[in-house]
Amino acid sequence: MSSKNVRTGCVLSLLVVIGLCAASLALLSVGLESGWPGFLAGFLMAAVPLPFYLAIAKLVDRFEPEPPWLLATAVFWGASTAILLAMIFNGIGEGIFAALLGQQQAAVMTPLFAAPFVEEIAKGFALLMLFLWKRDEFDNVTDGIIYAAMVGLGFAMMENVQYYAKAVTSGGGQAMGVFFVRGVMGPFCHPLFTSMTGIGFGIAQETNKKFVKFIAPVLGLAGAMFLHGLWNLSTNLGLAFFATYLFFMVPMFFGVIIVAIFSLRRESIMIRQHLESVVADHVLSHDDVLVVTSVRRRIAASSQALFSRGIGACIDRRRFHALASELAFHSWRCSRFPVDDAEVIRAELIERVRAARAKLGLPMEIQPPAPQLVARLTLEIPLPDTIRTRPLPDTIRTTPIRDTVNTRIGDTVRTRPLRDTIRTRPLPETAYTSPIADPDRTIPDTVRVPRMPDAD
Repeated sequence: MSSKNVRTGCVLSLLVVIGLCAASLALLSVGLESGWPGFLAGFLMAAVPLPFYLAIAKLVDRFEPEPPWLLATAVFWGASTAILLAMIFNGIGEGIFAALLGQQQAAVMTPLFAAPFVEEIAKGFALLMLFLWKRDEFDNVTDGIIYAAMVGLGFAMMENVQYYAKAVTSGGGQAMGVFFVRGVMGPFCHPLFTSMTGIGFGIAQETNKKFVKFIAPVLGLAGAMFLHGLWNLSTNLGLAFFATYLFFMVPMFFGVIIVAIFSLRRESIMIRQHLESVVADHVLSHDDVLVVTSVRRRIAASSQALFSRGIGACIDRRRFHALASELAFHSWRCSRFPVDDAEVIRAELIERVRAARAKLGLPMEIQPPAPQLVARLTLEIPLPDTIRTRPLPDTIRTTPIRDTVNTRIGDTVRTRPLRDTIRTRPLPETAYTSPIADPDRTIPDTVRVPRMPDAD
């Protein structure tokens, strides 16, 4: 096992231990505050929809799927460490506001100023760790949105447990109202807030400018705090809450989706550029690159594999797409910053891509066309002297060639072909002549005779 894997395992183990301790303390605090029956009901109300929300957020991760264990770590951080830090520091902030302004004002000021500041920093710290610790997985804006959504959903689930448990304990129809606002209308709110920070870190990862690398995450965090504070403020404004929700939060949500779509297009272009060398090395074909760089073609290829050869073939096809994308991203990372054992990792990825293609029934290596054929097709060399022909038949149907004759009629000459046979008819034995009055007179120069018809 390499030293890098050992370090990763140690860091992950430490995070899991810290997260378990934090989650236990947070759940214990909620259970003691609201009562265990209310806590159990609130936990079920918050946890049951979570897989559905996670699946929707995972749809954004199309080209290079993030490791499941890393996504689970992000969710776990939001549901454990981040929520515990928020509970601790929100309590401290509420105490400060209570001492300065009184308990009634503290209940209003804490959600507006303390909660957005504390909670977004607690969630953003997870993104900072991923940005610094897993640079080979945190590549761009798309990854920032995905990891932010995971952290936000974990945080929202644990926060909803607290709200649902209190509402259930209070009785009446309050629990359904709280569930409608937080579980139906606003399940995307915490992911939306934290996605601002994720977009900032994604921009910092893609840019080469040092100033942008520093300022983008800061501005993203400020945007997350602003949205969070606006949401908390609107909950205290009655009908203005619905106006804020419809005319600000929902458009911001779709705005993040549009940003993710444009980021996916940038990923597609980058993958195509960095797979050209692999095509030149005869590892992939041009058709493979077209499929890998298109979400629509990926879905079509996976669906075809599913319906033609079963779920196993579909999984193999998706794995092939992921490996080809990972190979392109590895090349992109190497072009931007030093990567340990870059050539070894590249060689390993190439072998895995070839093995995945072979498992799909595709050839191990794509052979290029022969240079002689390429030269002929591009007309760089003439065609060969001999070409493939077929013999003529023994008998050929021909049309005889006819001679032509010129007949002068007046000042014009009419030319028409003579026929092999000409139909004629004999002249009459006697010709019609006009009588001559005087036999002693000489015959006139002209004699009236019938005109001979033309031969048919």
